[in-house]
Amino acid sequence: MMSGEEAPTLQPEQEKQPDEEPPPAASEAPQQSGSSSPAAAEEQPLSIRALVLTGYGGYDKVKLQVKTQKQQLAAGEVLVRVKACGLNFAELMGKQGLYELLPPPPVTLGMEGSGVIEAVGEDVKDRKVGDRVIVLIRSGMYQEVVVVAAGNTFPMPEQMSFEEGAALPVNYLTAYLMLFESANLKPGKSVLVHMAAGGVGVAVTQLCQTVPDVTVFGTASASKHEIISQGGVTHPIDYRTKDYVEEVRKISPKGVDIVLDPLGGSDTQKGFSLLKPLGMLIVFGAANCVTGQKKNLLAMAKTWYNQLSLSKLKLMQTNKGVCGFHLGYIPDEQLIVRTMGKLLELYSQGKIKPRIDSCYHFEEATDAMKRMHERQNIGKVILLPEAKKEEEVPKSNPEPVENVEKTEAAVDEKKEETTEEVKAEE
Repeated sequence: MMSGEEAPTLQPEQEKQPDEEPPPAASEAPQQSGSSSPAAAEEQPLSIRALVLTGYGGYDKVKLQVKTQKQQLAAGEVLVRVKACGLNFAELMGKQGLYELLPPPPVTLGMEGSGVIEAVGEDVKDRKVGDRVIVLIRSGMYQEVVVVAAGNTFPMPEQMSFEEGAALPVNYLTAYLMLFESANLKPGKSVLVHMAAGGVGVAVTQLCQTVPDVTVFGTASASKHEIISQGGVTHPIDYRTKDYVEEVRKISPKGVDIVLDPLGGSDTQKGFSLLKPLGMLIVFGAANCVTGQKKNLLAMAKTWYNQLSLSKLKLMQTNKGVCGFHLGYIPDEQLIVRTMGKLLELYSQGKIKPRIDSCYHFEEATDAMKRMHERQNIGKVILLPEAKKEEEVPKSNPEPVENVEKTEAAVDEKKEETTEEVKAEE
């Protein structure tokens, strides 16, 4: 369970660099469902719950806190009551200090979610109070209320649930842009995707089915094969008991056209070896670096040592391509908007549908992260801001959520502890 020990969480969130999004304010406007006035939004403060990374390390560094602060909507901003949030592997890496786009602790986690607009600022013409929207930001989503630029919200189809809305942006944008912008997926091609039962893996599989005659090889533990096969994976491979390179070669001796690699290290080398001539390897993660709760320097060194190293001559002689992908470094906001439009259209047509693995309340964030870390999920893990009802609380005694407005001494003491822990880990 999460505890609510306080740290001064608002400042880091407000100091984030607004490259593509405004700073996701952890402080919020009052929930006046009919108000669209910035002045009205400033009248009284809200107490909101948020999941805050208080320092780098294990699950205990993620705290459930209560924040209280006034918030005035600037021009072009909207206030969203958050209904569901998506958990991504980036949060697990950020917890260990391995995700460079996340501001240093203390910082509210979360990049994607869905909810209902409760107030709009001046100059907002295409959003109104009551709109159900998807939200995509750099960080700050894991809280009950969030303030964002209207341009970082996307209207949800009527039939889409809040859980599905929260599950769509990061995974499906990543999958779509890799397949259709980077790899130029065409009919008759073959794709190898690792972690095929994860959020990106499910998205890749569904999007491949929108193109005729695409063969999908997917690695996953044996217990997940039936489900991913039903979802569209042509050839599931148990990476725990079999050599996936050999298994692919048995079925397709010449290899595959596209390899999507979220692992890094030696798996990147294997992926390159499996490419057909004119094939494309896309590297979009380094999951092999994350082996425990805390930063593992040995795993990082091993991944770095086994990384793929190529010369221009090698690329020319093999007629293969290698590229990287990182959604957080896409500077073209219009590309994101256009792609989200395409994805929402595909959803409305019934061609894609986020698979929800499980839902956890904020109090259960540790359990949610463990489930993803241990690769138990099939599809998306969702976090719910709504407080867990008393009868739902497990028998174990959770640490209480504390108000942020505890003594200054407690805040300073927490800062010192976090600094010492970070130094020790370094």
